[in-house]
This record gives sequence, structure tokens and C-alpha cells, in this order.
Amino acid sequence: MVTAMVSLLTGRPVRPRVAMTGEISLSGIVLPVGGIKEKVLGAKRAGIQEVILPSENEPNVQEDLPAHMLEGMQVHFVRTAEQALEIALGKFEKAVRPIPGGREEEVRPIVGPVH
Repeated sequence: MVTAMVSLLTGRPVRPRVAMTGEISLSGIVLPVGGIKEKVLGAKRAGIQEVILPSENEPNVQEDLPAHMLEGMQVHFVRTAEQALEIALGKFEKAVRPIPGGREEEVRPIVGPVH
């Protein structure tokens, strides 16, 4: 849902053949989920080439999915929503906005850790 909303708000389309799963906390941390084997195999059957998964689910992939099952797929493990968004939407350019006096100010990302 976060990726869909950021895509809509920024006008940046999600890259083709990318799938993802995980839950995102209010502070932007990607939390683990269950059923990783089934989700990854379903994505492969659907022709997905890249999968974004929570980093805490990496042991599930290593234990439940032999290398031959992952052939033709790239699996990304992420800890933050910002990392997932960079993979799904592409690298974010540094955004700036003009401020009085002819200077520019960096614009903070829409999604990221709360400080």
C-alpha cells in the first residue's frame, strides 16, 4: 500500500515485473511476514523477475527455497520502506525547492524513519 500511495503522489510508476510483501511499521521499518515460500513461488509462476522481501525473512528463503527454484529471479531483502521504494520506483533524485534569497533547500523524502 505504501508503494502504491508513493507512486500515486509522486507520479512515479512501479517498475514492471517487481513484487513485494511485508508489513511496514509507522516508523518505516519493514516487518517480516509468513508464507514466504508460497508467495515467492506464486510470483515466479506469474512471471515476476524481482521480489522485495523483509530482511528478517531471509532465513525463510535460504531454508525453504533451493537455488533452482529462484532461477531467473532477483530477491532483494530490505529493512526500511525507503529501501523498498528505491527498488520498486527507482533511485530517488535529491529533491530541492527554492527559498527566498535565491537559495535552495533539500526536501525530505515522503517516507522514511521518524526522528
